[in-house]
Amino acid sequence: MIQRVAVTPWQTDRVPSTHDIATFSDDEPPEGESPWVVAPVVEPIEIVEPDPSWPDAFETIASRVRSALGARALLVEHVGSTSVPGLPAKPVIDVDLIVASSHVEAAWAPALESVGFVLTVREPWWHEHRMMKLAAPRAHLHVFSPDAPEPWKHRIFRDHLTRDADDRARYARVKREAASHATHGAETMMEYNARKQAVIREIYERAFRAAGVAP
Repeated sequence: MIQRVAVTPWQTDRVPSTHDIATFSDDEPPEGESPWVVAPVVEPIEIVEPDPSWPDAFETIASRVRSALGARALLVEHVGSTSVPGLPAKPVIDVDLIVASSHVEAAWAPALESVGFVLTVREPWWHEHRMMKLAAPRAHLHVFSPDAPEPWKHRIFRDHLTRDADDRARYARVKREAASHATHGAETMMEYNARKQAVIREIYERAFRAAGVAP
């Protein structure tokens, strides 16, 4: 099941422009800065067949987030490959969490840490993104503020792949190829993601046009 969430008044005041949504930012960390709160480790990257239990796993994770944060969880959404029916994926649930101010970690991080989430990535220079990991169910929780364009990209990409069988198959192929190269080359997850980037950007262009947000 794909979550569909109505736009509420607070969202319409702080949504990014269509230009921001359709524009990619490849900013590197400032000199001397690292995004890693917990250093990454090299491990095999496994792409598995679609699992019908992934939506239920998302609901479990979302329930934990909402219970921990209450009204501070403005939006909790299933994104990434496990949110697309019929798409092979890493068995890790990607979740976007919108809070009032992602850079004010004291307002949300301790509550999530108390229920098992571990702050792993902090990127103030990239839309104030934070990422937390959960061990079971395995999940990556991406934390943004309402004005960040990235969650909008994620939803557009998810919905496009759900509708477009050709792009879904194309993305599945590149994921398997990238995972094979990355695993045999003992590469990190960031290197795996870089191998997919060109095809992802091509698919995004078509998704943006279909959604009417092309720059």
